[in-house]
Formats: sequence, C-alpha cells, structure tokens
Amino acid sequence: MSKPIQDLVDGLPTGGLTISMLNALDFAAPGQWQNITGFVNTIQHVTGETDDDVVQQIGERAIYLYNDRSQGYQTAMWLYQTVDGTDKALGAAALANKVGETFSFLGFLDKVTPKPDKAQTIDLSLKLVTELVAFCQINGIPGDSIGDFVAALGEYSGESSIRMAALVCVDALLPLGPDFIQKVTSSLGAMTPQDLEQNSTFNNIKDTIPGQNSGGKLDFIGQSFDSVKGWMSDLVVSRGLTPQKVLNNLNNFMQIADDKLDYVAAFIDVSTNYYEHTGTQTLARRLIERAFAEL
Repeated sequence: MSKPIQDLVDGLPTGGLTISMLNALDFAAPGQWQNITGFVNTIQHVTGETDDDVVQQIGERAIYLYNDRSQGYQTAMWLYQTVDGTDKALGAAALANKVGETFSFLGFLDKVTPKPDKAQTIDLSLKLVTELVAFCQINGIPGDSIGDFVAALGEYSGESSIRMAALVCVDALLPLGPDFIQKVTSSLGAMTPQDLEQNSTFNNIKDTIPGQNSGGKLDFIGQSFDSVKGWMSDLVVSRGLTPQKVLNNLNNFMQIADDKLDYVAAFIDVSTNYYEHTGTQTLARRLIERAFAEL
C-alpha cells in the first residue's frame, strides 16, 4: 500500500463535496453516519478509551494487523480506493477553482456526460461486488460468500450503512430511475464478457472477483446483484426513496442548478469519492475493534 492505515485515516477530509453529499443523504440512513476522522480520534470513538497508553497499544495492534499481508485488510482498502478512483479526471477541471461547501452545477454540465445504461449498470454492479469482496476480505472468509454478505447487509450500520444508501441513491436511483432494479437485471442478463472487459474498473479489480474467466466473473456479478435486490427494494420502500427526493435532499446541502438527474449523477460520480472515504472509515473501525478485543 502507498500509505500506512494511520495516515489514510488522518488524511480523511472534514469538509468538501463528498462530505456534503453524505450529510445530504442522512435521510436514507437516518443518524447512521458521523464523519469521524483522525486515527487517534477514531480509536477513542470506537472503543471509548481515553487513556493514552491504551489508545497507543490499540493503534499499534491495528497497524500490525493492517500490515500483515496474510490478512485481507490491505486488499479491501485497495478495492475501496480503486472502484472510486476511476473516471475522476473528467470532473477535475470543473472543480479546480471551486472551494468550500457550496457548489453550483450549472456550467459544469457540459464537462460531464451521463453514462449509457449499460455502463452505469456495470459501474453500479462493480461497486456492489467490491463491497461484497471487501466484506469477505475484512472478515477473513471466502470471497464468494454471497450468503454471509447478504445476512450482514441487513445489520449494516454507521459508515457502511451510509455507503450502501449512497450507492442506491446516487449510483442507482439518480442515473437509472425508480425502476433501476429491473433495468440492471435486464442489462446484466443481456451483457457479454466482452462488455465487461471494455470497462476500466473491471480490468483493475477483476483478479479479486470470483470466477475463472470474464464469463464466470459476469455470472458472479449477476448472482451478487440478484442476491441484494430484495434489500435494495426494501430500502427504497422503507425510506420512500425517489430520484426527486434524493435531488431535493442534495439541494439542502449543495446548490444544484439543474434537474437533469443523469447529469447530476454523472457530476457526483466524477467529483466525489464516497466509497473510498467511508470504506477507509469502515476498515479503520474493524481493525480497531479487533485490536481492542485482542489486547
């Protein structure tokens, strides 16, 4: 890994577009997420410990566990970073001269283009599979443990909960509409291994996805989505999620000067890194909980 875990947690931002977006999506996972940053602060928050010596021992053990390559923590971190790190250059120029918490989308829309449904389906599905594989890596279980993941999904809380809520809101509802489950199911059913191989994110993470070849990996992606569509549907119904409701809540935190939902989704896609941000927080929490339990 390029950075130690303590540096990654210390480097988490306290403001910016990603944080604004996640705060705006609190309605989809009420009260679940706090933007806890800083390695020592995270240890204290997770464990309740304030004694400096104990906090240091927990931190040292967490760092040791993260650096142990026989564990899956580094792979999970790499997955969260990689699935969020593609296709960002497009939005960089648009954001270069913008600072602070409030952004106007008008004037940037000509710089970002909505993805076709097939490409959006692949990106959504790959983020979902990344969540599944990272979950397995963090918990030391086989990477194809779909059943274990689905069972855990119903118990998700905190940063994991807001990450999955954001996935449904900004990577499914906004770009694909209220019938996104049917669209993705249909699109995956018609997809070929060659379609996957043309996707840069897939090519980056394909070695971590179960399956002997691209065809097998496509089957696994389809099985993964099929296994969680019930959870997604329940979330949409229980929270009354609609594309317009998502947009309205985003407007509470950001000035969105356009109602073209697919363009808004494209802008968010290239200008936020919510998967990496909350993934880092999830990984830090799991490491700290394990380190604390082992002391």
